[in-house]
Amino acid sequence: MNVRELFDDALTGAPLAHRLRPRRLDEVVGQPELTGEDSWFAALVREGRAASCIFWGPPGVGKTTLANIMAAAADMPFAHLSAVSAGKAEVQDVVKKARAEGRSYLLFLDEIHRFNKAQQDVLLPYIEEGTLVLVGATTENPSFSLNNALLSRCRVIVLGAIDADGLKRIVGRALETLGAENSGFGLSDEAVGWLAQAACGDARYVLNSLEALIDAGSSRHWTLAEVQAHWSRKSAQYDRDGDFHYDLISALHKCVRDSDADAAVYWLARMLTAGEEPLYIARRLIRMATEDVGLADPHALSITLEARRMYEVLGSPEGEQGLFAAVIYLALAPKSNAAYVAEKAARGLAKAYPDAPVPIHLRNAPTGLMKELGHGEGYQYAHDAADGVVAQQHFPEGVACKGLYSPTERGFEKKLGERIRWLEERRGMKGRNNK
Repeated sequence: MNVRELFDDALTGAPLAHRLRPRRLDEVVGQPELTGEDSWFAALVREGRAASCIFWGPPGVGKTTLANIMAAAADMPFAHLSAVSAGKAEVQDVVKKARAEGRSYLLFLDEIHRFNKAQQDVLLPYIEEGTLVLVGATTENPSFSLNNALLSRCRVIVLGAIDADGLKRIVGRALETLGAENSGFGLSDEAVGWLAQAACGDARYVLNSLEALIDAGSSRHWTLAEVQAHWSRKSAQYDRDGDFHYDLISALHKCVRDSDADAAVYWLARMLTAGEEPLYIARRLIRMATEDVGLADPHALSITLEARRMYEVLGSPEGEQGLFAAVIYLALAPKSNAAYVAEKAARGLAKAYPDAPVPIHLRNAPTGLMKELGHGEGYQYAHDAADGVVAQQHFPEGVACKGLYSPTERGFEKKLGERIRWLEERRGMKGRNNK
């Protein structure tokens, strides 16, 4: 099928989104960095050229449309494959057609992130020799899902969700077409505004929703209340293994770190509403308690562990209340990452000195032979000191390092800092007296 067939309005039964697909770049709503007259993409289209690229963005923002426009401008046959169902054989079928015709094909590969490394590698020689111009579409971060060899041959283009004003324009165009085809059909201004907002930036979804309204009442002028009553709300954009999953948990974590309890509970609710596994969230909260609250509030860890336990006992939805309580507690608790920083510093020191011997006075001496070898000799038992403090070497020889843990002046860590200073003072006094 060539690109002109794809743009043919005469196709009967085609979805509204297909029939109203823009034919020219100036008809595209959204993506001004590509559609603007001075943009590189607009120049490419004007010059009748096509270039391999990866369109990365949420559903319904124009990835297929832009690929169609580029193919039409370059007068290039358009082959559409989905990586969900296609594989190496289907790609090679397109290559055979291109070679048989002696011309390049634009291969639009939807959901390209579904191709594994071996399947992606199949594309490389055909892109290199010019048999294929590849336009990949993905909702996933291509730097994680596509290999470097493919990325080096394609320009990655980030597409944003279409804003509510843009969706209103799209709805307006659709209503002109649908109104001409169906006498009396229309939507109130309030219904148009609400529909554009509720579609969450997805043009295809809003057009499919208009078709559903046509099916339900092709001669009705729909009010806001009627549209809302009929509306099938767009499912939250969510994939437990996808970028949006990690974006949401990142937002939750950062709002907790920034002590914004209101925003933190909002992001928590977003994740749960979208279908996130509550125990995954509970595990992340435990990590936040140690990484961002730390010893500024030692109770934070217990709170998160109990929230996890509550969910295990009660399940959803009652058990989720404990997660909300824990998030609020973490957000409002004093913050310190000093223990986290100490962990990283200690691990770095351990890697730098992996074989440094344990000082002989700190070694274990469970047998007579070990005692004869001097293990444990000279060790000072802290409980024998009136103040419980001793001055002796604890690091290996040549690895003396102080200040791995440096407490803040916030929360309970202020007391810990005072304790450290007192210990250092006592050890210093005893060290001088031992000389």
